[in-house]
Amino acid sequence: MQELDYSKMGERIRQSRKAKGWTQETLARKCGISLNFMGKVERGNRRMSLDTFARLCMELETDADALLWGVVQPSETAARNMWKHPKKKDSDSYAMYMRIMKSVADIMNET
Repeated sequence: MQELDYSKMGERIRQSRKAKGWTQETLARKCGISLNFMGKVERGNRRMSLDTFARLCMELETDADALLWGVVQPSETAARNMWKHPKKKDSDSYAMYMRIMKSVADIMNET
């Protein structure tokens, strides 16, 4: 089994946080942990509970594998957003999406 590298995991947490434009303080508050602890987690100096890790994943809207191992998979949020109706200004994208889905359905019905 692969061993966790806490400093790499902390760096991935930091990158995800910065991608959202959040400070450490913002993420710490959202996760219910102290700013001091958040900094130590991002530096890989402290291990967190499973509850804290789950809250980080939820707040950062990222998959656990992405933070643990750096393996990026589509998040559940991204999958859900794919099925939402687009805004009027995005009707071209929606039309293309519907054509693609119809093509997939046609291919599946051929088998």
